[in-house]
Amino acid sequence: MDMLIGGKHVSGEDLEDVVNPYDGSVIDTVPIAHLQTAQLAIDAANDAKDSLVEMSAFKVSNKLYSVCEKLKDKREEFAELLALEVGKPINEALVELDRSIETLKLAAEEAKRIYGESVPLDAGLNGKGFFAFTQRLPLGVVAAITPFNYPLNLTIHKIAPAIACKNTVIIKPPTEAPLTVMKFGELLNEEFPDGVVNTVTGYGSEVGDYLVCSPEVDKISFTGSVTTGMMISQKAGMKKVTLELGGNDPMIVLKDADIDKAVKGVINGAFLNAGQVCMGVKRIIIEDEIADEFADKLVAETEKLVMGNPLEKTTTLGTLISENAARQVEETVNNAVRDGAEILTGGKREGAFYQATVIDNVDPEMDLVVRETFGPIAPIIRVKGIDDAIKVANDTEYGLQAGVFTSDYASAMRCAQEVEAGTVFINKQSTFRTDNMPFGGFKNSGVGKEGIKYAVEEMTKTKLIGLNLR
Repeated sequence: MDMLIGGKHVSGEDLEDVVNPYDGSVIDTVPIAHLQTAQLAIDAANDAKDSLVEMSAFKVSNKLYSVCEKLKDKREEFAELLALEVGKPINEALVELDRSIETLKLAAEEAKRIYGESVPLDAGLNGKGFFAFTQRLPLGVVAAITPFNYPLNLTIHKIAPAIACKNTVIIKPPTEAPLTVMKFGELLNEEFPDGVVNTVTGYGSEVGDYLVCSPEVDKISFTGSVTTGMMISQKAGMKKVTLELGGNDPMIVLKDADIDKAVKGVINGAFLNAGQVCMGVKRIIIEDEIADEFADKLVAETEKLVMGNPLEKTTTLGTLISENAARQVEETVNNAVRDGAEILTGGKREGAFYQATVIDNVDPEMDLVVRETFGPIAPIIRVKGIDDAIKVANDTEYGLQAGVFTSDYASAMRCAQEVEAGTVFINKQSTFRTDNMPFGGFKNSGVGKEGIKYAVEEMTKTKLIGLNLR
């Protein structure tokens, strides 16, 4: 599949295979872009700015609605490609398509709601006699650097609000899973002028660094690792950045919780997309009094998961993105067992598959829960009470999302106020997200917010216009 730059298909001398992690087969090849190609994309995006700014908000909105309908018509086709290149079960891929369609629809709606406001200058010294108002204007060119785990939906979360507020975009899709994103870029290009949407594939950091450092790119929106996010923040200079980075999300289960509901939360939160979710349940922090009963029920439900071909409707646990990623999870779990943790179920790797694993007696200092483990692991950390639970929950460099299960709303509100995370859900796991909510974390989990309305705010600049009426 070729890159899309200025409305034209662009290939290259160097190609990279896109491999199906389930069976190792080559799905397609994509070009490896170099600096000259990246500059072509930057030039194309800048050349297209005026054509987009000249469109009415009504027209931009209608075109986004049209793309939404086209994606809806190709839902199954996109979902199958997504399952092939990511290794996620087809049912989860279809859910990602449904969320992507909804995210596009939200962006189409938001394109008509980009408001300024009147500003009472007479509230300040010497301001009497002025009438002032603000406008929110596009930044110019937005570069979106996107991850492999939800490649389509997370790309749309960046480029749909960018286009809604009349920015042109350059997309650098994930190296491991670029095809769905590139195919979606073609749909957008059918509706918008050439150069509004550009896709540039690259390997390693060469192209990404070039986009980050270019003075002709006005904003970087990145989802990925903390290490890369910190490098971007250092190199970006004065341009705006939104960084959605890692998570090590806690799920606190207090002794008065509905245990069955909490177990369901772990199944949905720790094993979704084979655990490759930044807001997945990464640490189950549970009061010791109910830990045994909880663990027994969790093991029983975990063993019902079906590992297999992602294209089979019966599969509920797919592969990790690569065999190397599965090996990293295997090593991390083995180290935890060596240091005293106990595997209750799972714990085996088969190629790029890693079994859904429940592991008990995890010490909060183990690498398994200190670092973000990107795999289908449910680590149980036993604590003595709510004070200990909150302390363990906050003892991390991350602060993305969190969940607390309890029937006591005083305890729930205490956790909601004291747990250091961008979102805290009560009686729901951290993995929950709607595509209109403000999404973004504290600490090393990033800066800025996604969620269409909130992303638009991040992708516009405010101009004040003042009229002297005296």
